[in-house]
Amino acid sequence: MTTLAAFLVQQPLLALFLVIASGYALGAVNLKGLSLGVGAVLFTGLFLGAVTPAAQPPPLVGTLGLVMFLYGLGVQFGAEFVAGFTSSQGRRYNLVAGLALLAAGAVTLAVRAAMDVSYALAAGLFAGAGTNSATMQAALEAAGNSDPVVGYSVAYPFGIVGAILCMHAMRLVVKPTMDQTRRAGLATLEVAVRSADIVGRPVNEVAARLPRAVRILVVRQGDENRHPTPDLILEPDAVLLLSSDDPAAIESARRQLGERAAGRVVADRSQLDLLYVFVSRPLLAGRRVENLELPDGVGATITHVQRGDAPLLVTPELTLELGDRVGLLTDRRAFGGVREFFGDSIRGTTEFSYVSLGTGMVLGVLLGITPFPVPMIGTFKLGIAGATLLVALVLGKLGRTGPLTWTMPLSANLTLRNFGLSVFLAQVGMSSGSSFVQVVVQGGPVFLLAGAAVLFALALTPLLLGHYVMRVPFDDLLGITAGVTGQPAILAYAYRMVPSDRVEVCYAMIHPTATILKIVMAQLLVAAGQGG
Repeated sequence: MTTLAAFLVQQPLLALFLVIASGYALGAVNLKGLSLGVGAVLFTGLFLGAVTPAAQPPPLVGTLGLVMFLYGLGVQFGAEFVAGFTSSQGRRYNLVAGLALLAAGAVTLAVRAAMDVSYALAAGLFAGAGTNSATMQAALEAAGNSDPVVGYSVAYPFGIVGAILCMHAMRLVVKPTMDQTRRAGLATLEVAVRSADIVGRPVNEVAARLPRAVRILVVRQGDENRHPTPDLILEPDAVLLLSSDDPAAIESARRQLGERAAGRVVADRSQLDLLYVFVSRPLLAGRRVENLELPDGVGATITHVQRGDAPLLVTPELTLELGDRVGLLTDRRAFGGVREFFGDSIRGTTEFSYVSLGTGMVLGVLLGITPFPVPMIGTFKLGIAGATLLVALVLGKLGRTGPLTWTMPLSANLTLRNFGLSVFLAQVGMSSGSSFVQVVVQGGPVFLLAGAAVLFALALTPLLLGHYVMRVPFDDLLGITAGVTGQPAILAYAYRMVPSDRVEVCYAMIHPTATILKIVMAQLLVAAGQGG
């Protein structure tokens, strides 16, 4: 062991990747549906850091990894972040999350006073209960010592397990009856026009009368499938192919129009056929569907867009991103032109602009190191973690600025984020191994109970408040709780419990805001200790 430790001291880069590899192996161990995932990298780093503390890589390595992770997170969820403040539902749900964080902050202060530990260590407990690495980094920057890492490491495991247990217990108590229509994904339906109030009207007028979640994809009349051009007049017995992510809405449209006519549109592919293409042309990234200009002479109707594993309902305002898989109805003779227009390159879906990436990170770091005057506190810095996330969220919402495309393909984004987070967790774990062992030996069980108390405040507040006071639907409630607690493993469990798209939507709406609030609260905790 002594020989190996001496060798790793001479090869810190090797030690870093050894921690990452062994951490992922440990994180893959599944105990009845529970696993640590990437979080296990922190614990293998703590182990190696305790055995051979001199093998740790420079702190800059960890900071770089965190910036990569937060930038990728921000540009992916920028639109959802803005929706959390611009929609009434988003504001309600973020209010629930904010109250949960206030409750967790209050419990953290109470625990700190009872245990008589440093505010920096309490900030680490707060970050670990919320399973948020960016919060830990913000506390590290503010404290200037490793106390936040110790608190984080002790509280992190129960931050995952405890949140899942709270969700499971809530389900047993509430026994929700889920509306199956909330998790059906995209649905299509062929409807023959029978209503006298619809016949003779143009497509654009008919579309305006249908529920907002319903789109007309194809019009079949005169034994011919046609694109639903706005001025096309509907004849008696015309068949419409409808699409929606809400089966209740599509059934309502059917009652307005006439009766089902299964197979009459999709059985005929002589005029229109279905084509799938990848968006890999950089000029299309950040462009709305309504602003697409197909090549002259090419008519096509976009039926749906798939981003990662999620099918998206196509609306005029939907913005395309590199890596999207687009389904279109068009003439087979136009397939070549459509493929060329979108790019349709699998390799292209993994590439992104390093100019945009570098520019975005520069803006985030500059904002993070800039001091801002705050009354009664002095100066306040967002920190590199919080500022990078905030800048990335704004850029993700913008999508494109002139020639710069801020978003990136989902596959490339996930790779960037996972690698960055792995490097960050490995570095901070290796740098904190010795102090972690010392604190755990002195008062391990007490710290575990403290972390559990903070977690229960964080997870139970949205579950109880959302269900009994605000009457939030149960799948939305799971998404809010997963978003405020943060760890992707919690989201995965919530989705397995209730496989509703709303779980992921609400997670994306809450998680960025909760992360920013956690970062600010951790810094305020540390500042309170320094002020005292």
